[in-house]
Parts: sequence; structure tokens; C-alpha cells
Amino acid sequence: MKKIWISDIKDYEGKEVTLQGWLYNKRSSGKLHFLQLRDGTGEIQAVVFKGNVPEEVFETADKITQESSVEIKGTVKKHDRSKIGYEIDAVDVKVLSAANDYPITPKEHGPHFLMEHRHLWLRSLKQKAILNVRHRIIKSVRDFFDSKGFTLVDAPIFTPNACEGSTTLFETDYFDQKAYLSQSGQLYMEAAAMAVGKAYCFGPTFRAEKSKTRRHLTEFWMVEPEMAFADIYDDMDLAEEFVEYIVGQVLEHNRADLETLERDISKLEKIKRPFPRITYDEAIEILHKKGNDTPWGEDFGGDEETLISEEFDKPVMIHHYPMAVKAFYMKQEGNTAACVDVIAPEGYGEMIGGGQREDDLEKLKAKIKEHGLSEETFDWYLDVRKYGSVPHAGFGLGIERTVAWICGLHHVRETIPFPRLMDRIRP
Repeated sequence: MKKIWISDIKDYEGKEVTLQGWLYNKRSSGKLHFLQLRDGTGEIQAVVFKGNVPEEVFETADKITQESSVEIKGTVKKHDRSKIGYEIDAVDVKVLSAANDYPITPKEHGPHFLMEHRHLWLRSLKQKAILNVRHRIIKSVRDFFDSKGFTLVDAPIFTPNACEGSTTLFETDYFDQKAYLSQSGQLYMEAAAMAVGKAYCFGPTFRAEKSKTRRHLTEFWMVEPEMAFADIYDDMDLAEEFVEYIVGQVLEHNRADLETLERDISKLEKIKRPFPRITYDEAIEILHKKGNDTPWGEDFGGDEETLISEEFDKPVMIHHYPMAVKAFYMKQEGNTAACVDVIAPEGYGEMIGGGQREDDLEKLKAKIKEHGLSEETFDWYLDVRKYGSVPHAGFGLGIERTVAWICGLHHVRETIPFPRLMDRIRP
């Protein structure tokens, strides 16, 4: 028997079908039971009328508990008030596996309880909608870079050195030496770009940040493109086009999911190029006018990013931060770095960080020394400048912060199926 999915139900109007799924909800009215069935691809109502089914079937429908797996046979009929336009006139109902005392009920539950039951919470309509949007964003990432002639190059998870600072490394024993979980694939993409011209990696990254803010996870996913023969302005152009594409794809394919999440779609519809571009100096001016006294030379935190984003209804690109607050590999221009952070609107913080890399061998050696790093550890990275160096640039986009922004979520813990936080490593 061919499996019929709810998402394909329109192809079976007027026909008798057998659907399998889980009972999401149920209500009864006298001689009628209304069963809300979900199968992962959609939801549909099955109407069980006492006059149309044997007594034992009607009793079965009455006793089915939430999240029990069931099989329902019936005729597909048009139904104008249904979200999908159809319902099932049931003639048979079978319980495949009963779910007794399902812990997540329609009542309000606290975040700790829901995270303890994350493996079950994923079944809720809003969490499923988030998974759908995340899937679309990930697909859009790959489609965008593949269409632009980038080559996917996988970066290692075990690394011998830091990329984003040694204080946020997860250390592990690697046979007779130390290794670390990757903070970023960027250094490897710089090498890859010298082979394929335009490279990107896409995978999990790890930061041992002792932070409990709504924007931080210890394990998250990043996409990191890198381009040879590119400068900071090429980098900003690519980032801008990339973000516009992702949002456009979600709006085109996942509008129903956004509605389930009660997202203000009109705000996403404004995400069209060009995005505002301001220098770090101009960002400091905005902060001072808004009563924030961050001095020139300090990096921006979440509060500062939120204040700046309030001035714009699109992502804002802040470029040329002071060199002192940026990583050793950034290209220096005067006392600033040829870098850019893309700040999401509505207070969602930095979603992209990137810039032009230092391509001069001696200058990079000096920066490594200045930061107290071992030149020996970065010998392979220096080879990229030693043998045919060229200007190159790239960035990293965090998937979870992007999902949070597009879905309108308060906390990144809902943006990834099984989040890892300072105080959470299960389920």
C-alpha cells in the first residue's frame, strides 16, 4: 500500500485513503469526534460520526490520548474552514501505539521543563515550524553559494590552534597531544580559496563561552565563505546579497510557518538591498546620541548592537572597527581593520562577522607575535601568504541567530533541535 502523506491530500479529493500519524488534539460534541491528525508533513481533521462507524470505532476515537500513533481510514472531502482545505470523513480508526500521560499538555510550561523534554517539545506546531524555517535557511545557504560558483570544502572539527581566542576553546586529548573543537573553519577556507578561488564550509562550531545570554550557544552552525582576489567591499556586497536571498526564500516557501509563529511578516518583506553601511565611528556617534557612552576603541556588546539596530529597519553593516578589538588575521588600514559586522534588525544582534584578511607575510607574522601566539602553530597558515599570496576576504554567518531573527524568537535555544548551553548537554 502506497503511503499517503497529509501534504499530498489534495490529490485524493473524493477518494478513500488511509492516513497514519499522531493525535495532536481532539474535541467531541455529542455524536461527533473531531480528531486532529499530524504526520510531520501537515495537519488534518478527521471527523468521526457515530452513525457512520461501528460502536467500537466510535469508542476508540473517544479514548485516544494525545500523541498516540493512529491509523485513520476515510474519504477526503473539501472543507473551506480547514487550513489545508480538506478534512477526512472517517470510517475506521485504529490505535497503533497509545501514549499515556504525555507530559507536554496545552497548559503553559516553563522553559526548563520544556528543555528537559526537548525531544517531545519538537512535536509541537511552533517548534515544527521553526524546524521547517531552519531547513529552508540551510537549503538556501547551499543553493546560494553553489549558484555563485563556490566550492564546498569541509573544514576539520579537531584543530591544533585557536581562531577566535584561546579562552573559548574546548580542549580534548588527541592521542599524545592536545586538540580543540573548532571555533571556525575560516583559516582552512583561506587555504581552500587559494585552490578553488571561491570556497565555503558549513558545519558545527564550538565556543566555550561562559555566557547565559539569549544569543549564545556552546555548539552552533556556521557557514563561512572565502574569496580569493577580493577586498572588504566585495565581502560586504556578497553578505548583503546573501542575506537578502535567504530571507526571500523563507518568505516564498515558508509563509505558513511564519504565520504559525505569529511573525510580523511585513518586517521581513523590507529586507531588500541596499543595506545601510556605517563606519564604526558613525556607530559610536549613534550610541552617544542615544545616551550610551561607549568610548571609541571598545567593541560592541549586545546592548550596543540593539541600540544601533533600532535606527534601521534592515540589517546594518558596521565596518572598519578599531584594529585592537579584532583578530590578528584582519587586514589593517590605519588604526582600523578592514572588517564588517552585520547587525540584524529588531535587536537580534550580530549575524555576520567577517572582513579582508592580512595577505602580507611579514605583517601577519608581526601580528601573530603581537598577540602572543606561536608562529610554529600557524606555520601552515603562513604558507598561504608565503606561496602566491593574494588579497582575500570572507565572513561567517551563524545559522541559529539567523533563525532566531527570521522566526522572531526571543532565545536561540529554540533555533536548533537539541541546544547545547552552559548548563545543558541533554537530551
